[in-house]
Amino acid sequence: MPATPPLHPRQVLFDPDERAAPALPVCDHYSGVEARMRKSLRLQAEMGPVFDVTLDHEDGAPVGGEREHAHLVAELLAGADNRFDRVGVRVLPLPHARFDEVLAIVLAAPRRPAYLMLPKLRGVAELERAAQAIDAAGGRGIPLHALVETHGALREVQALAAHPRIESLSFGLMDLVSAHRGAIPLSAMGAQGQFEHPLVLRAKLELAAACHAEGKVPSHSVVTELEDMQALQRAAEQAARRLAYTRMWSIHPTQIRPIVEAFAPSAAEVDQAIEVLRAAQAAAWAPIRHRDVLHDRASYRWFWLLLERAHRTCAADGPQLPVEVRALWFAPAATP
Repeated sequence: MPATPPLHPRQVLFDPDERAAPALPVCDHYSGVEARMRKSLRLQAEMGPVFDVTLDHEDGAPVGGEREHAHLVAELLAGADNRFDRVGVRVLPLPHARFDEVLAIVLAAPRRPAYLMLPKLRGVAELERAAQAIDAAGGRGIPLHALVETHGALREVQALAAHPRIESLSFGLMDLVSAHRGAIPLSAMGAQGQFEHPLVLRAKLELAAACHAEGKVPSHSVVTELEDMQALQRAAEQAARRLAYTRMWSIHPTQIRPIVEAFAPSAAEVDQAIEVLRAAQAAAWAPIRHRDVLHDRASYRWFWLLLERAHRTCAADGPQLPVEVRALWFAPAATP
């Protein structure tokens, strides 16, 4: 008799050497002012690790005060509100005169950042130099995220995504629009205009495609209309549903929940995924007919990835996967 196949979807549906994208939270929240950084960390401690906090040194540090700001970032990394080790740091651009000094202070903190975000990269060669500097400063093994916000980075986006140190690439909307020297209208920086201008849309699609091809996480750009929650919701839904982004930036605490909700699967999608995967498991993962639709391992993989996303987007005070599903597939003892 043939051996019984393993029951866990992750073992059955994916090749052992397949490049799975990192399981990052769907929201990446940026803050650089001390009061807002502390508030963001407290909010994460309350909600749970459904969003990352990125302590911003590039735009957060006053000119001339980079060293003092770096010490503050190191203090917050080591603080009690960093409960889940999901706090990253956006460092200064590589050409900045204080890049090495600030990096050394941040990496000397008792707790390492979950990742380092590299702004203003101009291509793979600059990424390599940044990675070498980070390793030399004691940051070997820390995942790197990078902003694609220059023409050089966009031109080499596939190679950036393929780099072994890169975990996620973020689309830098405002800087990339500005880099076109006024040829792209200001409206393309807006919540809706960024989805309408052909050059901006092309850049977004190239980044998302490169990340998915290399098993990395594509992170969508900001919405600057801080009070317009409807505009934010529409932008987040378009990023997730139309452009295949699996993560998005927040720049104000009120944006976090709408982004998490927009990237979370609907209750109907979760219910369908559970039904199909349970039926597939009962059939030893052979093809099945479910509600007059044929499903096989290709669609099983799609449903399983949806359930993984649902698991990552369950806030502490929000909807949870059914208890029996979590015990069956997501409990530590069940996870391969």
